[in-house]
Amino acid sequence: MNTPAEQTERVKALALETGFSVARVTRCDGPWAAGERLKTFVGEGRHGAMTWMENTLERRVHPTHMWPDARSAVVVGLNYGPERDPLETLDHKDEAAISVYARNRDYHDLMKTRLKRFASVFHRKTGEEVKVFVDTAPLMEKPLAHLAGLGWQGKHTNLVSRTYGSWLFLGVMLTAAELAPDTPETDHCGSCQACLDACPTRAFPAPYHIDARRCISYLTIEHKGPIPRAFRIPMGNRVYGCDDCLAVCPWNTFAQVSREVAFHSREALDGPKLAELAALDDKGFRTLFKGSPIKRIGRDRFIRNVMIALGNCENPALAGQAIARLDDESALVRGAAIWALGRLDPERFNAERHQRRDAEPDPDVRSEWH
Repeated sequence: MNTPAEQTERVKALALETGFSVARVTRCDGPWAAGERLKTFVGEGRHGAMTWMENTLERRVHPTHMWPDARSAVVVGLNYGPERDPLETLDHKDEAAISVYARNRDYHDLMKTRLKRFASVFHRKTGEEVKVFVDTAPLMEKPLAHLAGLGWQGKHTNLVSRTYGSWLFLGVMLTAAELAPDTPETDHCGSCQACLDACPTRAFPAPYHIDARRCISYLTIEHKGPIPRAFRIPMGNRVYGCDDCLAVCPWNTFAQVSREVAFHSREALDGPKLAELAALDDKGFRTLFKGSPIKRIGRDRFIRNVMIALGNCENPALAGQAIARLDDESALVRGAAIWALGRLDPERFNAERHQRRDAEPDPDVRSEWH
């Protein structure tokens, strides 16, 4: 019979054979400080409108609340390192900046398929029960990854790896098997606070703390209403997610370009023109983002983001794209288009305001004319 240490080495080798970039093991039934931190985060309302986080809080505060019989966690990482600096797009204001992870296939699909294959082989070889999780389940992967030694949670609260920098997708296999744990990673942030300084909206009230309500990733993806005015200009041309705090990390010096073709940027999503995105109807949106995580937020929320980016592009020649959306069926889009027009062509804004304000049925959209 294999010892726990031998079984751990076998399971890590199996994970690499299955196609993951790295795998480590930790106990998941011990003390769990991350649970108290999460309770504080939710208690202070910093999760914003992500009610699912509050509704599943008790299941999230400890891994064994997901599965009482779990004893060990195999944490796997898959490198999605970009081919070039994702911040370059921010300098091209007529283009849309899309987060690196969303420029091709939805990683949830690839990760879950690979995790299930890995877990199936492990179960067949050992007879041990298993459960697999990608980040759609109420399990805190980043603290587990830290305990397992994949990396540490940096001051921006994301995982940082000495080998892969900021660019690791995470997945977890919980098992009742008694595996020998790896050594947790230590924090190597030191005095650096590049990630905190880079945040356009100052979403970090303190190192290792984040307020999602100020985070551009939250605002462009999770937030369903109008973008709060205070964050519209800082959004710049970011239309889906934000990589600033990840991309500036010095540990990216050691990062590697992903070998997964499914994670390489599709040409159509690598700095697409705002003018082209602004013209998307629902069918066009679904076609362009087929298989992409962007599809999940829906056309209206996405075009809302595009309108904000349009308003920040400093090119009055694109005002016509905002005017075209003033009659959009979505009030969310109409409101953002009004703001964009006011930024790009104040004279046309004033002319349209006199004609449209009183006829606008939605009070939130009417307020945009003021």
